[in-house]
Amino acid sequence: MAELTVFGGGSWGTALAASAAAAGHSVRLWCRRSEQARAINALGMNPDYLKGIRLPAGISAVSDAEEAAASKLWILALPAQSLRRFLASAAPFYTPGTELCNVAKGIEIETGMRISQIVEEVLPGAPYSVLSGPSFAEEVARGLPTAVTVASAAEASALLWQSLLNTPRLRLYTSSDVAGTEVGGAVKNIMAIAAGLASSLGLGDNARAALVCRGLAEIQRFGACLGAHPLTLAGLAGMGDLVLTCYGAQSRNFRLGAALGRGLSLEEAGAEVGQVAEGAFTVKAVVSEAKRLSVDMPISEGVWRLLYCGASPEEELERLLNRVPKPEHPPGAFWGGESCPPEKTDV
Repeated sequence: MAELTVFGGGSWGTALAASAAAAGHSVRLWCRRSEQARAINALGMNPDYLKGIRLPAGISAVSDAEEAAASKLWILALPAQSLRRFLASAAPFYTPGTELCNVAKGIEIETGMRISQIVEEVLPGAPYSVLSGPSFAEEVARGLPTAVTVASAAEASALLWQSLLNTPRLRLYTSSDVAGTEVGGAVKNIMAIAAGLASSLGLGDNARAALVCRGLAEIQRFGACLGAHPLTLAGLAGMGDLVLTCYGAQSRNFRLGAALGRGLSLEEAGAEVGQVAEGAFTVKAVVSEAKRLSVDMPISEGVWRLLYCGASPEEELERLLNRVPKPEHPPGAFWGGESCPPEKTDV
């Protein structure tokens, strides 16, 4: 059995720590706040997230980063927008060769970088993998069947995390498509906000199904310009995660959209959800990058205008429904169409 560290004491970090500990691994769960770490150790559960779920033996919650960094296996379960700052602070404790597995979903607003690119910039050469797919944290923590993808440019790294984290209830598939796995996990959160809005507005099941399919088309067009393979985005890290977040009421992004559809402001909706809804941040980066890459993303742009430009749900609905009809799959739209400029080398 292995010794590993999960950085991030939120729902997803706690759920993965619970799954790994149940599989027999020794797990350090790093929390930002010392009082949270003490409470987890004393109660055997996380009082702030996944309330009422008992954690298995084998989890030790800590708040000292140097202590947490002592293992050679790091799972990064921190919000995407704070990850660069955390990595910079943890860099002095990083031992070369330590394997990193990111489970956060998002794109950095300031730079437009995916998390693999941030890691390479802050910790050059660090072995990197990304785990993503349809996975509500509470269901994983309760041991309900779940399937996800772990991707790495180095096959040995993907296989390592598969061997460590695969259980009879958490099934891991491997992939070499880091870009596709990251893009699918990030952009689906924007579509989930739109799905929540559609639900609140009572647009019906037909509309939500259309939204999911056209949302996937946006994700594929965007991903193609970043080197993603379309089959990745039709799989667990793409379509699988998209369907879950657009239809599952546990989704924070879906609930944020539903609250906005009831007339709440972004601040009021965020307070009602009570946790970070990454889509509200990711949409800024995605819309900016889409404009740079000349990628048509009308749903994402509509969510962005609604959140940050004062547009109403009704205005954005009319804008979408009155677009000029087009072919479902325009020539060259996927897999690196001619409109895509050269991209940075993937890691």
